[in-house]
Amino acid sequence: MPPKPVDRRIRPKQERAKATREHILDTAAELFGERGIDNTSTNAIAAQARISIGTLYRYFPERSFLVDELLDRLIADVEQEFSRRVFSLPVVTSPQSSEDYVSIAAEILDVFAGVLIAKSDLVRALVGSVQFYSSGLPEFEPRLRMLVKLIVIQFVGPGDDRDNDMMSWVLVNTGFAAVLRASADDVADSDRAAAIDMTARMIGTWLYGEVRSRE
Repeated sequence: MPPKPVDRRIRPKQERAKATREHILDTAAELFGERGIDNTSTNAIAAQARISIGTLYRYFPERSFLVDELLDRLIADVEQEFSRRVFSLPVVTSPQSSEDYVSIAAEILDVFAGVLIAKSDLVRALVGSVQFYSSGLPEFEPRLRMLVKLIVIQFVGPGDDRDNDMMSWVLVNTGFAAVLRASADDVADSDRAAAIDMTARMIGTWLYGEVRSRE
C-alpha cells in the first residue's frame, strides 16, 4: 500500500497569521470563481490580496494547496448544514409515509443546493466539467456517504451493511450530482427548484419502497 501523502499546508496558531491565511483563501476563491483555476496564478492572487508572493508561499507553497483548502471549506459547510438541518427534522426519527421520505430527501437536497448556489462561481471553478455519472467533486463523496448512511440506517434499520453502503452511494451520486449540476449551471431558479423537487420525489419514493420491502 502506498504511503499516505503528507499534508504540508501551514495552519498557524497566532490570530494575525490566521487572518492572513484566511484573507489569502478568500482572495483565491474570488479569483478562481471569476477567472477559473487554470487562469489564476499565485502572483495574481498575491497582487489581489496585496501581499508579497513570499508571504503567500509561506502559507501555500503550491496553488494546489489553495484548491485543496477551498474544497475542504466547501465540504465542511455542507457537513455543518447537513447536521444542523437534516438531523433536527422531527420526521427523520419516525418516517411513516412516502411523503415523509420525500420531505427528508428534499431537505437533504436543499442543504446541498443552498451551500453550492451560495458559492456557485467557486463551485464551477472547482468542478470544471461535471460528469454525468459522477458527483463532479470526488473528494466530497466519502464524507457525504457517511452522513447519508446514518440517515439510511435510521430509515431502514441496520440491515445488511453492504446494502446500506450501496444505497448511500446511489443517493449521493444521484441526488448530489443532480443538485451540483443545477447549481453550477446558469439555470432559472424555478427550473432548479423543479429539478430538485423531482429528484427528491424519485429518491424518497425509492427509499419508501426499500423500507416496505424489508418489513
